[in-house]
Amino acid sequence: MARRIYDSSPERHVDVGSRIDGLIGHLLTFREVEVVDIRRLESSVEGLHFVQSDATTLDAVPAGSVPSASSVHALEHFGLGRYGDPIDPDGHVKALRALGNIVAPGGELYVGVPVGRPVVEFNAHRILDPRLVLDELRDFDLVAFAAVIGGRLNEDSAPADVADLPYACGLYHLRRP
Repeated sequence: MARRIYDSSPERHVDVGSRIDGLIGHLLTFREVEVVDIRRLESSVEGLHFVQSDATTLDAVPAGSVPSASSVHALEHFGLGRYGDPIDPDGHVKALRALGNIVAPGGELYVGVPVGRPVVEFNAHRILDPRLVLDELRDFDLVAFAAVIGGRLNEDSAPADVADLPYACGLYHLRRP
């Protein structure tokens, strides 16, 4: 994902809930990043800008204002109460919709979530049906889908390829027309 964001060189990039020592750390090597999280973040890292907001609404980010947005290994936690967020069985769906809502026309969206046969491990995470992302973001075009299966990156996958697996990591690159 970092490579794709680097190649697209957006004027602004907003991330929702991804780990600072993961995708954000990679992105900060070549660009500034606005990080949105429900938890307060104290950081003096150059190029890291923090916005505190609930991912299920993203009220602090105007609709249609973001040319490039991401969320990697975060959506599956929303609504389970693990990180101080309220219990909400649909928290992950609300957050996915809110994330799509902030992306500007022509903007890019990068989503990484556990996919396979749907399961909820309460207060930990969910494994999502790989079609959920596309179903909830119907007004986006799928640019690319990759899956990490058993530690191997499969760059030319399709969401249906992982629907019957117990676990894979689905990596979606979407574009709003």
